[in-house]
Amino acid sequence: MSSVVLATAGYDHTIRFWEATSGICYRTLQYADSQVNKLEITSEKQYIAAAGNSQVRLFEVNSNDPQPVSSYEGHQGNVTAVGFQKDSKWMYTGGEDGTVRVWDLRSPGCQREYGSRAAVNTVVLHPNQGELISGDQTGHIRVWDLTANACSCELVPEVGTAVRSLTVALDGSMVVAANNHGTCYVWRMLRGTSLTTHFEPLHKLRAHSGYILKCLISPDVQQLATTSSDKSVKLWNLDGFSLERTLTGHTRWVWDCVFSVDAAYLVTASSDATARLWDLSTGEAIRTYSGHHKAITCCALNDSAIDGRDADS
Repeated sequence: MSSVVLATAGYDHTIRFWEATSGICYRTLQYADSQVNKLEITSEKQYIAAAGNSQVRLFEVNSNDPQPVSSYEGHQGNVTAVGFQKDSKWMYTGGEDGTVRVWDLRSPGCQREYGSRAAVNTVVLHPNQGELISGDQTGHIRVWDLTANACSCELVPEVGTAVRSLTVALDGSMVVAANNHGTCYVWRMLRGTSLTTHFEPLHKLRAHSGYILKCLISPDVQQLATTSSDKSVKLWNLDGFSLERTLTGHTRWVWDCVFSVDAAYLVTASSDATARLWDLSTGEAIRTYSGHHKAITCCALNDSAIDGRDADS
């Protein structure tokens, strides 16, 4: 089993798997239905989910089978968000149809559906595994309590300004929302006497002049990465929200990014049809992944150790 799984996808209807260090593409999957909007790899590296226009397909990571092992239909229009519960028992999605959905991977169909009243652009799972947080086109952020099966909280940082991306710290300490005006809103997350999360405004960060397409808190909760339509990627110190580094080199919009598990590297995906691997200690792009024929809109990386083994074993 590969210790590092790196994949990219986008508008050329393919999913490509890469050897992270050499930059060689060793497997290409055809995604005939549509472009691919989002990719996510399960924690144990068995499956990769690809979200497209109206469906999600699940493929085996370590296989030569070009066919998906399962497909999930139900959304109308683009599926814009996909992720997994930590033990990969269920998957969550969000879509242009204004719904957030939960899918049990062991049984067919969609088990839960929450309505957001506007196109959903981003969904993240709280580390407590009990709350989904969604951001939509009209600027609403909603917390969906999976135990109560209801919306437990609503935030509107900027009325009418689309929330493009959400990220939650792995320790559950903060959440960041990035919008179409290039602004990040940061909240401290507090657990009250009830099980519901409370949000305390912490900071407003004017990060880019263009759209922010992705924001992501590093696994060690030290940095925030933002990718933008201005072709740059910025890294911010979460201790004071100062700009630590700007990564330049992509020649078109940067749609997605993902940190290595040790937060030493970042992979980015761009409309320039390349993905890049950045050494964050120097800010240099140390590898370029070339092979897609059109815009790359998403990337996924899982380089974590499995079952207590070292990642390089």
